[in-house]
Parts: sequence; C-alpha cells; structure tokens
Amino acid sequence: MSASATTSPQTKSLEWMSRLRANPKVPLIVAGAAAIAIVVAMVLWAKQPDYRTLFSNLSDQDGGAIVTQLTQMNVPYRFADNGGALEVPADKVHELRLRLAQQGLPKGGAVGFELLDQEKFGISQFSEQVNYQRALEGELARTIETLGPLKSARVHLAMPKPTLFVREQKAPSASVTVNLQPGRALDEGQISAVVHLVSSAVAGLPPGNVTLVDQTGRLLTKSNTGDRDLNDAQLKYATDVENRIQSRIEAILGPIVGTTNVHAQVTAQIDFSDKEQTEEQYRPNGDAAQAVMRSRQVNENLQVGGPFPGGVPGALSNQPAPANTAPINAPAQNPQNGQQANQQQTAAAANSGPRTSSRNETTNYEVDRTIRHTKMNTGDVQRLSVAVVVNYKTLPDGKPPPPTAEQMKQIENLTREAMGYSET
Repeated sequence: MSASATTSPQTKSLEWMSRLRANPKVPLIVAGAAAIAIVVAMVLWAKQPDYRTLFSNLSDQDGGAIVTQLTQMNVPYRFADNGGALEVPADKVHELRLRLAQQGLPKGGAVGFELLDQEKFGISQFSEQVNYQRALEGELARTIETLGPLKSARVHLAMPKPTLFVREQKAPSASVTVNLQPGRALDEGQISAVVHLVSSAVAGLPPGNVTLVDQTGRLLTKSNTGDRDLNDAQLKYATDVENRIQSRIEAILGPIVGTTNVHAQVTAQIDFSDKEQTEEQYRPNGDAAQAVMRSRQVNENLQVGGPFPGGVPGALSNQPAPANTAPINAPAQNPQNGQQANQQQTAAAANSGPRTSSRNETTNYEVDRTIRHTKMNTGDVQRLSVAVVVNYKTLPDGKPPPPTAEQMKQIENLTREAMGYSET
C-alpha cells in the first residue's frame, strides 16, 4: 500500500507530461498566458506614479491635518520610513507644498505672529499681551529650529510688567529647550549664537539671562558668576594661549635641533579681572598766550574830601570853622555868574582837600583739567613660564655630545624671541 501510494503522484505527473507532449497547443497557451501577465504587470508598473517626500519628521497634529487636506484634494499619498515621511506623486510635490503653506501647514507645533491676525474686537490688554508673548515665543522657536543639529525647540519668555520707577524695573529672562538630532551636538559657537539670537529679539534681555537646555536636561549655557573662580571659557582661553606659544617655540627650534628633538611646556598667568580707572589731572597755567580767561572784575574807588575837617585827629582838627570874610557891600551878580563862582569854589576846595583812591582787579582763568577714563583689557598675560627640553645630537659612534655654550645661548635667545620676552 505504501509503495502504491508513493508512486501514484509520480505516475500522475508522467501521465500529465505525456498528454502535453501529445497535444502541442497546451505549451503555447501557457506561454501566451505568461506573456500577457508580464505585459499587464509592466503596464501597471508604468502607470504607477513616482512618489517623492512631501514632508518628514511631522508631529501627530500636523500629520493628521495634512492627511485630511490631501484626502479632500483627492491626492494619493503613502507613508515611508516607518511613518516618518509622507510621500505624494513627484509631479505634485511643489504644488501641494504651496497649497498647504497657504493654509498654514505644517504649523511646526508652535504658533507665530499669525496668532495676532485672529484677534477679536474688544480684546483686553492682558489677552493682547499674552498673545504677543506667545507669538514671539513661537517665532523664536521656528527660527532656532532652522539650525542643522536641531530637531525641535521651545522658548519660554518671562517678561515683567513695565514700571515708571527705574529701580524697580526688572530685566526679562528666557529659557530655551532644544531637541537635538540623533548623534548631533551643539558647539560653543552655536550655543552662543542661539543665546544672542534670543537676547537680540527681546527688548532689554541681556545674554546672561538666557538659559539653554537640551532634551537630556543638560545645561548648555555656562554662567560667568559661578562659585568657581574660573569658568570653562577662561580655562579654554588660557589653554589656547599656552598652546599657541608652545607651537611657536617648537616651530622655531625644530629646524635647528630637529622637529622630534625639542619639546616645550608653557604656563601662562592671565588676568581675567575687570578693571576701570578714572583719572582727573589739574595742571597750572604755563604760557600766558594760551591761557583762557573765564572772567575779569575791576573795582575802582575814588574818595575826595573838603578842607575842613581833615588832617590828623586831635585838637587842631576839632576847631570850628572861621567866620566868612565876604564883603557886605558887593556888586550884584546874575544867577548864572553865581553858580559858576560856586562851582569854582567847590572845585578849588576839592582840589585843596585830601584824596583817597583804590583799584582792585580780579582775573579768573580756566583751569587746565584732564579727565581720562580707562577700561582695562580682560585676559592680559601677566607672566609666562617656559621650559624647553632639547635632545643631544647623536654622533656616528653613538655617543651624544652635550651642546656647546654658544648653541645653548642661541636656543635661549630664540626661545625668548618666540615667547615675546622683554626685560622692560
């Protein structure tokens, strides 16, 4: 039974092959059907449109809104990259982007200044201020998201109420949270760029009040007012100064003793303190021709007294005046002649009496004053300590002779010139 059961399929296949050989039309029918199927598949494949990416990395809200619009416009679409990208026919990519942008899609998860276009009539001042702050946060987030290493960003602004009192006015602050692309990071320059971008977009916001945090909760901005005396930027600056001087010393001594036979170590002492100095100098007036007169005051006093009383105080000066000696019978004179005679007698009496005169002159000149306000540079090198190690040259016999005093002097002079040594 088992042998007959195993041989029955083989016998059936042999019988079927013998029938095909007996009827030559059957292979032709099978080949024609296969050719027709291939042609139909090729036609369907040729009619299938070429899909291109319309948007990628969409949020769930934006993705749902875009799919709804594509369905209403009867545009075929499909998902790619495990749902991370939305593809449409290649000939409609640019048209669909423009039509969706007209409707404000994709929104990017944050609203911008278009929020102000939807304000209703009679809105309160508080609501208007809140909408403006939300719009500003959204615009800043959109701008920050344009950076290459960033996937998304959120901005929070703390804007205090304005006040008329300057002492009570508080500076605004900002907090920025960024979501980085996988395997990407922000360098110091990009972090500083984001901080200054936010600081410049908000009035009165200093860069020190901007905090930048990534998706792992790591603080990217470093405060200059920490507990440590030196922050990372200052340590990096000191290291750059030391490396630059070290490379200069090794480069100038390399051609003399060999590139691999010299090694230098530099320690730099740098002053990072902020100093401002105001100096005011007063100098006496030197050349009278260059002196500038501020004011001039002249006081003159002339005092003229009669003949009586006068002189030194005592018995002689206290005697009464003598009697008049004018004649009783005198010719009549007109009033004009009498006035002239009285004036002459008064003038004669004045000229014959004592005279006292004084003259005071006060001249004020501008003081030669010089006011100089100096702001010292931050990061000046106060001291450099340099150590240089030079290998001995090896002779043909394998013994390294020590360098001569002249060679040591030459190496020392070149090292001083490379580091900028000065005895003054």
